[in-house]
Amino acid sequence: MHSGTSLDGKAVIVTGGGSGVGAAVAATARAAGAHVVVTGRRADALDAVAKRTGAVAYPGDVTDPAHVARLVETALEHTGRIDGVVANAGTMRPGSVVDLSVEDWDTTLATNLTSVFLLARAAVPHLAAARGAFVSVSSIAGLRASSGAAAYAASKAGMTMLTQSIAADFGPLGVRANVVCPGWVRTEMADEEMRVFGEPDGLALDAAYDEVTRLTPMRRPGTADEIAAAVAWLLSAESGYVNGAVLTVDGGTSIVDPGTVPFDFRIRPRTAEGDPAGTP
Repeated sequence: MHSGTSLDGKAVIVTGGGSGVGAAVAATARAAGAHVVVTGRRADALDAVAKRTGAVAYPGDVTDPAHVARLVETALEHTGRIDGVVANAGTMRPGSVVDLSVEDWDTTLATNLTSVFLLARAAVPHLAAARGAFVSVSSIAGLRASSGAAAYAASKAGMTMLTQSIAADFGPLGVRANVVCPGWVRTEMADEEMRVFGEPDGLALDAAYDEVTRLTPMRRPGTADEIAAAVAWLLSAESGYVNGAVLTVDGGTSIVDPGTVPFDFRIRPRTAEGDPAGTP
């Protein structure tokens, strides 16, 4: 967490708070002095975060409008106000448009996009009263097209524009709405993707992360704490004139020009054993 970031006395809601970035945001916000309510589908995971951080756990499904309404009411009951909302719940269903089922598409859009609408609809009036901040955790997948992620990328791109619409509509009332776009971050969800990616070539988890960040200027994945620090800054008074921004926290991944990669790297096929035959 940035040493100057203070959320002292603020009340913050975090969705997808049972693990990964959401759990890190809860811990960072609590350490900065905020009262935090976390929600997510896994009650046991939320309880563990609550015990570790002092946050209030309120399990449930953020695609359910009734749960979201009760979540906001619960936060108000505990704190009397809402100063910050972090829309972090997400899911990944891989596939192109011909690979995805209708259920895959609907589930992805409901979790990654519609839940943000539901949360904003319920919380923004209270954020306006507190002149608070709304932060969406999107992805660089919503900024740059990649193969096999049509629903995920579309939902994250939609999340970004929805958040900027909140910024435009409610900025006059003092509400700031911003987006954080992480690249690869070591979380439980990303670990599973690395296992699926690495197993066919015999790559262990660390080696899989090394491979997918080979073209990242910082040559490593991010940590959940690094993303949480950016979120906490956007929630804080330090970012008081930042509204409608899209902050990439990706180690520089999205700045790389694919057309110039061959000038810096030798790209060769893998060997039969699965190890890269060429190195940068």
